[in-house]
Amino acid sequence: MSVGRQIKAFILRKLASKKANYFDIYKAKKILFLRYDRIGDMVITTPVFRELKLAYPDINITVLASVVNQGILINNPYVDKIVVNHKNNLLGDLSLLLKLRKQKFDVCVEFDHSVVPHAILRLKIIKPKKVISVKKDGRYGVDGSELSLYDFYTDKLSNTHFRDIWLATLKPLDIKPKSNHYDLFVTNNQKNKAQNFINQYSSKYLIGINLEGAVKGKKIKFCELWKICQGLHKVNNNVQIIILTTPNNLKSVSEKVKNQSLDYIAVSYKTNTILDIAALISQLDLIITPDTSIVHIASAFNKPIVTIHENNQDSYQLFSPTSDINKTVFSPKKDTLDGYDMQKVIEYSNSLSKA
Repeated sequence: MSVGRQIKAFILRKLASKKANYFDIYKAKKILFLRYDRIGDMVITTPVFRELKLAYPDINITVLASVVNQGILINNPYVDKIVVNHKNNLLGDLSLLLKLRKQKFDVCVEFDHSVVPHAILRLKIIKPKKVISVKKDGRYGVDGSELSLYDFYTDKLSNTHFRDIWLATLKPLDIKPKSNHYDLFVTNNQKNKAQNFINQYSSKYLIGINLEGAVKGKKIKFCELWKICQGLHKVNNNVQIIILTTPNNLKSVSEKVKNQSLDYIAVSYKTNTILDIAALISQLDLIITPDTSIVHIASAFNKPIVTIHENNQDSYQLFSPTSDINKTVFSPKKDTLDGYDMQKVIEYSNSLSKA
């Protein structure tokens, strides 16, 4: 092992060490969850909050969320408090973390299955009595079992979806989940707005197509979109396609759709929040999307879905759609969607529309 690696290993062991604490986890009254990452991760984690609250109704649940994913928890009756954290700004979050420390949490659950220094630093500052996490492989030659900061590790079993891996973090509390379905709670106003929008397409088969993926290189290009739309309409002329887009892209997408002059393609109304788009998705018949949070939002409403995924089976296993009816088209590339089979997207979509 190089000297640099040895130094990093030494620092990691010191950083992730703590004195023995004999607190009985079954007496926990306040639990903090670290989930300050992406929207899709938060959707997949929602069963954890529900199953914990149902098992221990009096327990207080706080979630350390991110700016982008906090909206998933709005109206969630199983979460008592949402606190917004900034993943890449530990110094800026210091005041918040110190306030959390004063709350003296009994348990903190950290969902990362790898060793993440910024998560360890936050845990050290917050100083919960007990820490639960997913089994870690280690880092810099330091095995996860050497990190005494973590009191309980739950297994990351192979061929298992992340929703079940994260649900397993409740095992130290002797909780056996009764359900692993996702929770999203849209308001009546959001639902009514979505219904008013789709009422103009009464009797149509409504297909939502989301263009944007989670990262660069994972999107449906406009030249591909037109071919997919035409292929869908050719088989079913009663189809109405709704393009799902972000508020920032709404104007440019609307202009491109308008220029096509195809009356069976429309752009969604402006969806300002993630629950706005969730409300609209809940009213559609089929969703087509790259690998992104829309997959999990559609799964929360058990919508038939066709996803487009890069050629990465490990990632797919962890984040695959969970709707009862779903199909996936894989790109030949490992890191992008380039070269995916548009005809398969059309064929799968048409087959699901008849299911």
